Amino acid sequence: MGFNCGIVGLPNVGKSTLFNALTSTAAAESANYPFCTIEPNIGKIAVPDERLQRLAEVANSKVIIPTQLEFVDIAGIVKGASKGEGLGNRFLSNIRETDAILQVARCFDNEDITHVSGKVDPISDIETIETELLLADLESVEGRIPGLEKKAKSGDKSSKEILEVLLQAYEVLKNGEAAIKTKTSPDKRHILKQLQLITAKPVMYVCNVSEDDVVSGNRYTEQVINKVGASNATIISAAIEAEIATLDSEEEKKEFLGSMGLSSTGLSKVVKQGYDMLGLLTYFTVGPKEARAWTIESGTKAPKAAGVIHTDFERGFICAETTSWRDYIDCGGEQGAKQQGKLRLEGKDYVVQDGDVMHFRFNV
Repeated sequence: MGFNCGIVGLPNVGKSTLFNALTSTAAAESANYPFCTIEPNIGKIAVPDERLQRLAEVANSKVIIPTQLEFVDIAGIVKGASKGEGLGNRFLSNIRETDAILQVARCFDNEDITHVSGKVDPISDIETIETELLLADLESVEGRIPGLEKKAKSGDKSSKEILEVLLQAYEVLKNGEAAIKTKTSPDKRHILKQLQLITAKPVMYVCNVSEDDVVSGNRYTEQVINKVGASNATIISAAIEAEIATLDSEEEKKEFLGSMGLSSTGLSKVVKQGYDMLGLLTYFTVGPKEARAWTIESGTKAPKAAGVIHTDFERGFICAETTSWRDYIDCGGEQGAKQQGKLRLEGKDYVVQDGDVMHFRFNV
């Protein structure tokens, strides 16, 4: 488990270039005209995590299996998309099942790359996208209400619960706000998620800048940050990411990043922002056969974390031999951690921490 992310934005903001770079593929055609992405592009990439590599070296693991991140890149959205303009709703359905939305905003000037509105204005672009996604959700909700009302009247308990949340979301959408602002009781939040409303998903904003502005940003990125907040915006140069994608070794990538004044790739920034936004963390299982990363929600207890590997692990959970990734490395592995008292036996109520190295004991 990792998470999947739908990439949206106006045409010619660098969506497909960024998708190609992040996934290190040429799957998404990048061209200087609207709607060059005709079908949705889907790419899965390994989530970069230096901890996993270091753990594998200590344990002499034969195989390294990182967790995965999936990107779904759809055609550029234009004003009126919810009513069929451009490629319209045909592609919005492709991002309804994603965990989060990544909106790319053009924050660079380039006379050779056409802007559909005739000028660079990231705030206007963001508002256009948000409006179209909201209208698409509104249409979706309006189409589902009659059927649910019919089922609810017949006494179907599940339909009643879904209808209640749907009507709450409907009121929020009618007021011009994203469905994520729907106030539901904690025990019904999962219903809102199951409705697969696009605006009910958390959004991270990527400011696509020129190579010269990637370190300090520019007046456009300042506008975006002022609107969405610094914690929700990431400055990336799709052009730089595309160059990084062509380099073969990690050493070359680090050297190139250093020459640009950067400490990490855009992908690493997106992953960190996504994990923070979705409340996710990573734990590891390490041994001579394989070192593997597993993604879970923050606050997950040990038995449920074990169930991510196999349902039998959760069903027959006894305890979890646990150490932090730093202690595992510093002690030279599991045996060293035991000898130095750094390995703990955790029970059913233990809340897994980011970076835990775990070995589950179970009996079924």
